[in-house]
Amino acid sequence: MAKVLTFGEIMLRLKSPGQERFFQSPLLEATFGGGEANVAVSLACFGMDSAFVTAVPKNPIGEGACKELRRYGVDTHGVVFQKEGRLGIYFLENGACARPSVVIYDREHSCIATVAPHIFDWEELFKDVSWFHITGITPAISQAAADATMEAVQAAHKAGVTVSLDLNYRKKLWKYGKTAEEVMSQLVPYCQVLIANEEDIQNSLGLKAPSIDVEKAQLDDEIYFHLALEVKKRFPNVERVAITLRESFSADKNGWSAVLAGREGFCRSEVYHIDDIVDRVGGGDAFCAGLIFGLQEFEREQEALDFAVAASCLKHTIPGDFNLTTKEEVLSLLKNGGSGRVQR
Repeated sequence: MAKVLTFGEIMLRLKSPGQERFFQSPLLEATFGGGEANVAVSLACFGMDSAFVTAVPKNPIGEGACKELRRYGVDTHGVVFQKEGRLGIYFLENGACARPSVVIYDREHSCIATVAPHIFDWEELFKDVSWFHITGITPAISQAAADATMEAVQAAHKAGVTVSLDLNYRKKLWKYGKTAEEVMSQLVPYCQVLIANEEDIQNSLGLKAPSIDVEKAQLDDEIYFHLALEVKKRFPNVERVAITLRESFSADKNGWSAVLAGREGFCRSEVYHIDDIVDRVGGGDAFCAGLIFGLQEFEREQEALDFAVAASCLKHTIPGDFNLTTKEEVLSLLKNGGSGRVQR
């Protein structure tokens, strides 16, 4: 199986312990994470050859982020180290019951936010790559980051590389004068696989399905299949549209499933009822990685979708951004269900 390359920003993640409020205690737990980096790690854990490209500061923090990726088998040779700039940070307060989780971004003037044009040698980077993955997060950071993303997808298109895009709309990030729809509608024509939820599609592409209550997340398959068709109609280059469906009963109890409009028609996954969520951050990235892996590993799109949803379900049980589960563990969940019995 050929290499998958992802591009975006890796950040320092600072989280209050357990379900504590910010600074309820004087501690913050430090790890690294970021949508595209999370996908690369998950793919490496599945046994795929994966690489991550970004720009980081040439200091112990930037070097530490790359070391953390290499620890899980991610190739970082394409990372650009810069003398100026900083690593972006995000602060996380885990919710519980009726109290939602809180994320605060501190990403201005990061190396990716101020990245210079043509700093990445995309022609060289794509030489041994068959799949390229991006999200809508990086183009939201700054005009420079959006330009770098456009440069990347154009190079991927020229190299004949399959491109997947997780729209991943983040309202708090779009501050530099462009709307998500302006930017993302220019990137989607270079993509073959689109991943999103209904709110992402509405805010990033201006397409709205009827009768959607985003807050209550009441789900109707026909609505989402119709929405996927609208995406494919507007962007004929998009061969597959995966829509993730989350029913939020509380901060630590969710329903989780997905639908896929692909080459073989429509398919729907099982609904997982996830109780006692440990950490839902990175759950969508785990789905992306599972789908990328599944579409290359399995013959049928239904199998790929089922694998992606199961992989994401397992991520909800793991602290941190990364989905540290193996292919075998995902297949075991699909075969045996989530009994939680000791594996001997």
